[in-house]
Amino acid sequence: MLKVVDIECIRKLYFREGWPIRKIARELGHSRKTVRKALSDAGPWTYRLTQPRPSPKAGPYRDLIRQWLEEDRRAPRKQRHTARRVYERLRDEYGYDGAESTIRRVVAELRRELEMNPVEPYFVLSSQPGEMAQVDWGQAQVELAGVPTVVHLFCMRLHYSGVAFVWASLHQKLEAFLEGHVRAFAWLGGVPEKVVYDNLSPVVRKILQGHEERELSERFIALRSHYVFDSVFANPAAAHEKGGVENHIGYIRRNVLTPVPKVASMDELNGLLLGRCEQDRQRRLGRWDEERKALRPIPPGTFKPCVVQYLPVNKLSLVTYERNRYSVPTRYIGQVLRTEVYADRLELYCREEQVAVHRRALGRGHTELRLEHYLSALARKPYAVTHAAVVRQLPEPYQTLRRHLLESDPSGYRQMVHVLLQHQEFTTDEVRQAVQEAVAAGICQADEIRQLLLNRRDRNDIAQGPPRGPVVPVGDPRRYDALLEVSA
Repeated sequence: MLKVVDIECIRKLYFREGWPIRKIARELGHSRKTVRKALSDAGPWTYRLTQPRPSPKAGPYRDLIRQWLEEDRRAPRKQRHTARRVYERLRDEYGYDGAESTIRRVVAELRRELEMNPVEPYFVLSSQPGEMAQVDWGQAQVELAGVPTVVHLFCMRLHYSGVAFVWASLHQKLEAFLEGHVRAFAWLGGVPEKVVYDNLSPVVRKILQGHEERELSERFIALRSHYVFDSVFANPAAAHEKGGVENHIGYIRRNVLTPVPKVASMDELNGLLLGRCEQDRQRRLGRWDEERKALRPIPPGTFKPCVVQYLPVNKLSLVTYERNRYSVPTRYIGQVLRTEVYADRLELYCREEQVAVHRRALGRGHTELRLEHYLSALARKPYAVTHAAVVRQLPEPYQTLRRHLLESDPSGYRQMVHVLLQHQEFTTDEVRQAVQEAVAAGICQADEIRQLLLNRRDRNDIAQGPPRGPVVPVGDPRRYDALLEVSA
């Protein structure tokens, strides 16, 4: 087959130089038929297969393969022949000794003939300002507080302007899905008429028919009702129906999360994502201004992006959710508490009173304990302080103090309880600093630690008012040396 430059040479010699076909063929070493073809077709020439290539190895099995593929039409979708399975059966059952690639080519040809893999047409989508948004989840990896972590990216993209909101969560459960909407609508300052979704399992309980008939989660229906928008669901395995939002997630991964970012907290990561969303919105100001004006205003009132559960409190003063346990004050043992489960926390209520708030534990088998929930029980059962998990989990310097009290005095556990009870009157930071100061000075009695707390509070009062002289803690005569330093 002649190259384009050879065809050009022939045409120049004939049309420009006036050479006859016979001379061109003789001088250039081509047949006269090839020269005539070059004069009629300036190229480039392509090879055209006029007859099927011979297939001596796979040819005898072609009708058998066709029979298997036709039988697959009646087989379950996930139990049909793949090209590799066809090759394995021919090799093991019929002694085929050709290449697997040949069988793959034959299977592909036969499937096209049988129209088993029809090509679906795509359409260019169009929408009016404020008419449609698309929502999807994506995944990315970050280094969170030094630990490689997979985060889930919630993305809502307005179709007309292309403005998109992205928010990262540690999971993509229903609570995170709801919170993503609340955050997105607040950032956009309005609500589109309809939102297009995948068939997400936390939202869609059952697919019925078409794009709208779904059995949906009640909390999602409540979200849709509060913000007054319509929902449309893509066909199963039809990601192209909302390709805009899926492409944007890829854009965020490539342009914001590459290289893998190192962040101290999820708040820092979401600040990074929100900054990029704002930059992109500024680049689209023309179409964004049109879309912003067309968005529906956010309805009055507050929607809580949570799932409500009613959880019993066991004798350990714990409630259990998703195989993780969370403490509540001991006075609620035996009661059932209303629990609002958010993406990142659990809020527990007794009627309208909030009794506890916990950071949501991921995974299973975690126990979240709060010291303040068990102080009244420790006051009644002081010996429990020796092995109670809520005490053992306290950081230093509490553990040093506990060991010293228990080793130096058989009744030292009572002193430890009195120290812990100071949390009822003073803040956690105040008690921890006082315990640290006491341990450093060799002071271990509860009344002396309490005096340190009172003195620290007095010093804070002094800083806010007229000076009243140095304050010396009672119980340690060595501290009176501070008077000499002041007088000097």
